[in-house]
Amino acid sequence: MALDPATAEGLVRVAHGLAEAARPETLRHFRRRPPHDDKAAPGARFDPVTEADRAAERAMRAVLARERPGDGILGEEYGTQAGTTGLTWVLDPIDGTRGYIAGTPTWGVLIAVADARGPIFGIIDQPFTGERFEGGLGRAAMTGPQGAMALRAAAPRPLGEAVLMSTFPEVGTQAERLAFGRVAARARLTRYGTDCYAYALLALGQVDLVVEAGLQPYDVAAPIAVIEAAGGIVTDWEGGPAHGGGRVLAASCRALHAEALGLLA
Repeated sequence: MALDPATAEGLVRVAHGLAEAARPETLRHFRRRPPHDDKAAPGARFDPVTEADRAAERAMRAVLARERPGDGILGEEYGTQAGTTGLTWVLDPIDGTRGYIAGTPTWGVLIAVADARGPIFGIIDQPFTGERFEGGLGRAAMTGPQGAMALRAAAPRPLGEAVLMSTFPEVGTQAERLAFGRVAARARLTRYGTDCYAYALLALGQVDLVVEAGLQPYDVAAPIAVIEAAGGIVTDWEGGPAHGGGRVLAASCRALHAEALGLLA
């Protein structure tokens, strides 16, 4: 979808407004051992939701009702709302609720706006550290306690020199864990459990690869926009589009992506 400059600027403004609306709702409960419910089916892996998740999404939906009432919405906690403009806001009010409950600062608020082809602009916001990463519509930048800087994926390097991040082995099937293990065995350094913050670090040039599975569209829409704007690449494990979720491979460059893809196949 072609957007005129005024429309694009308006979408960016609204996206930042959503992040501002979500921040106080998430911080209100953070590191206060918030009560939570388990959304998982019987026998499935623990899948918590807190009042902070719900309140943050309600706050963002209220902004959209006022600013962009014709757009669609896909949110983790309150589902899908049809739109008429061809644009959909993809919202994850707290990506990394397990980390949020544990008090780690690696969760984030994910906000993306997408057309029929996928996300066109995204924000990864970490309210506790005050860091915000944005990408798309001509932007690739982050702001935080140390000021503002451009986002740029790391320079090309082989897998043997790469830093890899993932939520494995906590997620994925046994076959997916084995495939991930083939990549991890070749990487120089592998770190676990950083949720959406791993994607932000890839866009910042700190991390070279993120490999995940079992994701939903709201888990990946914003990271895709941010990483691609920073010069990285994000696909599924077959090299196709990843904005539908499932198995995701994010890399700083095409050569490293191809090397990891060959091991995952």
